[in-house]
Amino acid sequence: MQRYLSLVKFSHTLFALPFAFIGFFLAVWKDGFPFSWPLLGLVLICMVTARNAAMAFNRWADRRIDADNPRTAIREIPAGILKADQVLWFVLLNAAGFIAATYFINPLCFALSPVALAVVLGYSYTKRFTALCHVILGLGLAIVPTAGYLAVAGRFDLLPLLFSGAVLTWVSGFDIIYALQDEGFDRDHGLHSIPAWLGLQRALRVSEGFHLASATFLVAAGLHAGFGAWYWAGVLLFSGLLVYQHRLVRPGDLSRVNLAFFTTNGIASVLFMGFVLVELFPGI
Repeated sequence: MQRYLSLVKFSHTLFALPFAFIGFFLAVWKDGFPFSWPLLGLVLICMVTARNAAMAFNRWADRRIDADNPRTAIREIPAGILKADQVLWFVLLNAAGFIAATYFINPLCFALSPVALAVVLGYSYTKRFTALCHVILGLGLAIVPTAGYLAVAGRFDLLPLLFSGAVLTWVSGFDIIYALQDEGFDRDHGLHSIPAWLGLQRALRVSEGFHLASATFLVAAGLHAGFGAWYWAGVLLFSGLLVYQHRLVRPGDLSRVNLAFFTTNGIASVLFMGFVLVELFPGI
């Protein structure tokens, strides 16, 4: 089991999971639905299984590319820790678990489950033909706040969609930072990314633009919902951590990319969720 947890970088579930909880509790707060532990458990199962399927499929689809890249040659398939067919079975089991969980949530979530899987699995091939692969990854995670809301309310609403916009641009921005490490490799091997297309310096400017858009979406959500001080404190903290991660990375110094990508973004999402929940339910 440890091999599979390492394969999907299970600890990185923290990136998007807080936004699933935000979407879930927005519906409880906004529409007055009763809180349900079983339903929250099903949302958690959907999050974990969808992400497991997406990450494992990415490792399976990119196994030959990873073997050629010195940075990724230590991953489970090229290193021989797991066989390709083992990983593919892991993908199929998690995809089936995801669809089964949506069946017990509501008909809309069940009907949309293949669409969600198509986005999160299809991302793995986008680097082969478009530099907008970062945006497709962002779209895959942007589903999360709206999906959490749909699980409770069974319908769409503007407020969770604004949070989805924030996640889309947040993830797109930090994935560009992560891709800086492979700028030369991607260009040499005919793979597409913003850094390989524009170079390191301009790629960082694009990333900054995405993160400015992310903060703008959060501001729009706060104004639309009429949130108070706790929410705005969370927005300031989240935005400050976005600025901080850009101070960690320079075109001539990529040594702190992992700190910017993994640590800073994980902390930002968890803390922001905390502030939003206190805003929604000040008595907790």
